[in-house]
Amino acid sequence: MEVKTGYLYHIKDEFFDIVNDENLMTNHERGKKRPTYFTIKDKNILWFIPISSKVQKYQKIIDKKIQKYGFCNTIFIRKILDEDSAILFQNAFPTLEKYIDHVHIKNGAPAKVGNLLKEEILNNFKNLLKLKKRGYNVFFTNIDKIKEQMLEETKVNS
Repeated sequence: MEVKTGYLYHIKDEFFDIVNDENLMTNHERGKKRPTYFTIKDKNILWFIPISSKVQKYQKIIDKKIQKYGFCNTIFIRKILDEDSAILFQNAFPTLEKYIDHVHIKNGAPAKVGNLLKEEILNNFKNLLKLKKRGYNVFFTNIDKIKEQMLEETKVNS
């Protein structure tokens, strides 16, 4: 499978068992593969950013952050596949291609976001990673530990 930035994928349960991070979002909801992830390909690592349909829930969080800080860069509400969706940067994590279960399909084709939204997501995510390097961590999971674990796994398997 060729993994591409900007496409939507689902992840295997095996990843969550191996990583064992209690701050990762759960993979299943009512028997369906959830959530869908916006994917960023970065050399050997893939970054997965969860996409949620629970817009009202996340809008309340956004509103509280805006009230407190004047902005919110950890959650965006945007149209994805013609539906309002919450893009959960705060829940992003690194993984490997082998943990992808399947690409999300919409109308018989692999699902992806539009180019403008893709660029907006990429720019915001890069900025959040820069903030983390400067000591301001907005991510719920320990992305450094998970990335190290994934890179170790690529060394062992090569």
